[in-house]
Amino acid sequence: MFAEASLSIWGWGGLGVVLFLVTFGPFAIFYLAFYIFCFIGGGFAVTLLFGKINSERHLEKCEHSYLPPTQIGIAKTLDEMRLENKPIKIDRRLTGSSFIDEPLQQVIQFALRDYIQYWYYTLSEDESFILEIRQTLQNALVQFSTRSKEVDWQPYFTTRLVDDFATHLRVFRKAQDRLPDREDKQRDITEELVDSFFEAEVEMERKICRDVVCTSLKEEEGFLRDLCELLLYLLLPPGDFHNKNMRYFLREVLARGVLLPLINQLSDPDYINQFVIWMIRDTSCNYEAFMNILKLTDKPAELEAVKDKVLEELQYLRSLDTAGDDINVIKNQINSLLFVKKVCETRIQRLHSGKDVDAFKLAANFGKLCVIPLDHILVHNIALQFFMDFMQAAGAQAELFFWLTVEGYRVTAQQQLEAMHDWQKDGRKQSSTTKGLLKAAALGVYEQYLSDKASPRVQVSESSVVELGERLQRDDPTPEIFDDIQRKVYDMMLRDERYYPSFKQSPLYVRMLAELDMLKEPSYRGSDDGDGESFNGSPTGSINVSLDDLSNSCHDESMHIHAFISDTGVCNDHGKTYALYAITVLRRNPDGSEDCWKTYRRYSDFHDFHMRITEQFENLTSILKLPGKKTFNNMDREFLERRKKDLNAYLQVLLNPETVKACPTLIQHVYVFLENKAYSKGKGEFARKIDTLVNPLRSSMRNVSNAVKALPDSLAEGMNKVSDNMGRMSERLGQDIKQSIFKVPPLLPKSDIDPEHCRVSAQLDDNVDDNIPLRVMLLLMDEVFDLKEKNQWLRRNIKNLLQQLIRATYGDTINRKIVDHVDFLTSPEQVAEYVKKFRDSYWPNGILAEKSPRRDKCVRMRTRVAAKTSLLGIMPDELKHIIGADTTRKGILRVFDMFQYQPMNRRLVYVFLEGFLETMFPQYKFPDLFIKLHSRSPRLHRYSQKFKSSSLKR
Repeated sequence: MFAEASLSIWGWGGLGVVLFLVTFGPFAIFYLAFYIFCFIGGGFAVTLLFGKINSERHLEKCEHSYLPPTQIGIAKTLDEMRLENKPIKIDRRLTGSSFIDEPLQQVIQFALRDYIQYWYYTLSEDESFILEIRQTLQNALVQFSTRSKEVDWQPYFTTRLVDDFATHLRVFRKAQDRLPDREDKQRDITEELVDSFFEAEVEMERKICRDVVCTSLKEEEGFLRDLCELLLYLLLPPGDFHNKNMRYFLREVLARGVLLPLINQLSDPDYINQFVIWMIRDTSCNYEAFMNILKLTDKPAELEAVKDKVLEELQYLRSLDTAGDDINVIKNQINSLLFVKKVCETRIQRLHSGKDVDAFKLAANFGKLCVIPLDHILVHNIALQFFMDFMQAAGAQAELFFWLTVEGYRVTAQQQLEAMHDWQKDGRKQSSTTKGLLKAAALGVYEQYLSDKASPRVQVSESSVVELGERLQRDDPTPEIFDDIQRKVYDMMLRDERYYPSFKQSPLYVRMLAELDMLKEPSYRGSDDGDGESFNGSPTGSINVSLDDLSNSCHDESMHIHAFISDTGVCNDHGKTYALYAITVLRRNPDGSEDCWKTYRRYSDFHDFHMRITEQFENLTSILKLPGKKTFNNMDREFLERRKKDLNAYLQVLLNPETVKACPTLIQHVYVFLENKAYSKGKGEFARKIDTLVNPLRSSMRNVSNAVKALPDSLAEGMNKVSDNMGRMSERLGQDIKQSIFKVPPLLPKSDIDPEHCRVSAQLDDNVDDNIPLRVMLLLMDEVFDLKEKNQWLRRNIKNLLQQLIRATYGDTINRKIVDHVDFLTSPEQVAEYVKKFRDSYWPNGILAEKSPRRDKCVRMRTRVAAKTSLLGIMPDELKHIIGADTTRKGILRVFDMFQYQPMNRRLVYVFLEGFLETMFPQYKFPDLFIKLHSRSPRLHRYSQKFKSSSLKR
């Protein structure tokens, strides 16, 4: 039955389908499906629309029921914002000077364009934000400018800046002294030296250590953020500062976009070396200084870099196709380069083998050293220093100090007696006072060295001492009253084997020769005043002019001679560079014929000839002026032409008929000098060096003496004040000698603090009388050349020499000149130049400069060599004569080495920045703030604990 029902359903269903298709067609099924879909979709759309309308009505009811009504002010504000924005007017005046404002506005515009606008315009086109930032920056600059005008910058530039630099150098020197001597000089000690440096800084500063800021980038950025936020607080208006978004934004721009890149550049050793070369770019390369650098360097990388450059230049010169005169020039250049290459290879081999030779030991083993006479030692500060140390070690300091004190007494007595005679001529009566003061001074010298109470006592015959005592009591003192005993003391020091003979065999004598620059190896000589035979050419006129012919005819009055320098040149012989002067000589014989020839002489020949004739003809000293040799190593054409002109004038004075008539035998020496053959030097290198060392000192002292006589009113208010001070001479002499014997530093005031553990400015002498140049020179010379380690007699003489030179040459005007120079450096025109240079360096042609790539290591090493050479080359010979050649060299190289470590350079930059801020804002407690900012150093905490524990033990 179930089967029948199923069949009936399928049957009726099939019949219905057949009837539907027959009636409506085969496509009716699709129409049916479409109608059903439209019915369902329409129902869904009606339901959605109905729900949306009801929902909106419900939400409106809820809003009006629970939320407060909209304020009228908000709608009004929105309407105002929809209106067109009015341009913000910005006052372009910043500093009150149009010279500065114009380039400064350009800097602001470039900074906004390259650091803000490029990303801000991708977020918004609203100009108000940019204008507000510009206004904020200008307000800060106005406040900064106003504050800087109220500051007296003269003490900062003349004292604080120099003190910071000298103290930094002292810390570096202490760090170097703490490092043990290295057997392997190639080992990198950068990390050890930096650690030692900041340990020394803690001991000196006590409350500050900048090691964390200088060695950790994260800590440095935090320090700069704190510092910038403080500056914004001081410079911005309160409304802008309390805007956190604005404050944080400016802080990051200043800290990470301005200060950090600037500090990175200023602390880069390669940048500093380039800056040194640029600063002294006007001076020519000094051959002797260059060879000294190659000889003294312990960096194989520097030598390798120089060698590579030499090989490159050699390859270029050998590739040139030249002929004629040019080939000789190129050969000389090739020979010079080959010599430099050999020096570099030899030095590199010594460093790699670890067999570097000590110059002092090498010279001591030679056995043949220059012998400097005792009388020269006693008048030269450098030599006297070492002889004084030797005499103190031998227990004979009393004899030497007696000789020196008598020399000082003689000069003072002569000056006072001359002044007394002048007073008598003018009708003033002060003779009895002057004689009394001189007698008191003479008795003081006698009591100090010759009496029974003297300790130590000069060892001379008792009869001489008794006779001198009687003369002092009986007669008026004269400048020559001590001459007899002084002569005996000199003979004792000269001949006694314990003194001068033993000194010549001691290591101190070798060190003295090094300071006098007399230990140079022959292979490294290359100055134009060295020894060697002169070059001579063949004569152009008469041949075989003999010395006998010249000598025999020299008395013939009818014979005349004329000479002039026709040409100059630079020669290079086995690495030795020197200038050569071609002298054309014309001789008119009695028979009317003329002879003409050329001879070639070097400056050393002229110098030797000048020494010989001035010794024999003393009356020529005042009229014959040989050009000095201070800058003789300068080989540029302009210098040679100037020297040629001066030497020509020298020759014309020699050949002047009046000169020949006054000195009849002079013409014989002139003939020998102008003869066409190698000139035989009579003095030799040692005599010329002694003359070079001693004569400048004597000349300078004569100049000072003349200046003192010519300017009596500007020096201590004339001779009256000198007379008043004369009464204390004896006491001063005694104090000076005691200070020399026991080595009490005369420039250091009494203090409970170790002088080596305090700032340099804490040790300034109270007797400097606030003299700016002397104060600066003492600060720098003490630290750069480490004069505290020198004999105190030398150090005191350097101080006195500086005082005399400054006061006698400039008087009190030097202070005004320095103040005027500081005013010039801070003038609107100069500040505008600084801003323009900053703008042009960061935005050349108005485009932000790209970061320069790090230079190749070889280039950086050659820059190091060039910078050291430039620094040594500008050192004047006068400075070497005052403090010593070796000391000068070591001092300059110590300053150079200090700048080759970036963490230490960062420390110096931060010290300068802190000093600038303390000067700029003296009313704020910046020193206390810096103590807090630098208190995060672990090294500082360790030192504090160590200091506390040591205090408890006491």
